[in-house]
Amino acid sequence: MKTIAMIPARMGSQRLKKKNLAPLAGQPLISHAIEKCKRSGCFDEIYVNSENAEFGDIAAQYGAKFYQRPEELGNSVATSEQFVYDFLKNVECDLLIQVHSIAPLLSAEEVENFANAFIASDADVMLSCIEDRIEVAYQDQPVNFTFAEKTNSQDLQPTQRVTWSITGWRAKPFVQAVEAGKIGTYNGKIAFYPVGAISGHVIKTQEDLDIAEALLTVLKKHEKA
Repeated sequence: MKTIAMIPARMGSQRLKKKNLAPLAGQPLISHAIEKCKRSGCFDEIYVNSENAEFGDIAAQYGAKFYQRPEELGNSVATSEQFVYDFLKNVECDLLIQVHSIAPLLSAEEVENFANAFIASDADVMLSCIEDRIEVAYQDQPVNFTFAEKTNSQDLQPTQRVTWSITGWRAKPFVQAVEAGKIGTYNGKIAFYPVGAISGHVIKTQEDLDIAEALLTVLKKHEKA
């Protein structure tokens, strides 16, 4: 069974310019994703997927392959559904695990554990999530609690907030769903895999990047302790 890691990387980003090249701990954000995929030791191939050829040089520098998607799949309106389908039509694999560079605090161990859990499952899709054990409402209505009683937070059923830090798809069902006019991202049997709040921290703004830098400093101190 061929398992591929794919790291998506657009050059354009609206809130944080050239986000994937932004420095974190002295090296480009995208390099952290490549290195953790390599350290996990569970992939047959690791690809950077971008519309911009500049990422090809970065991929080569850090020991990954490069897939250049069509230019129109790199703009701000293109969806992951579209570029994942494009990738699967051009790169052969059985399982595709998308590792987002914008979640740099997800560890190599967590990548490995996620991949092993997905491989061992019968799910067609596995979504990473943060389990929040706190009262959550949607459109003014309670989701995991009731207005009829006050429940202690620790007794609540946790909500599952999808992080997209890491996602798994079985290639064939994804492609079949899209070509049948359905959604590949959420096809077939869907499983949820919890990650910690730090691992699920995603970077979309400069403030998010600053928080990641601070958290990374703290994590490194704990590793040395």
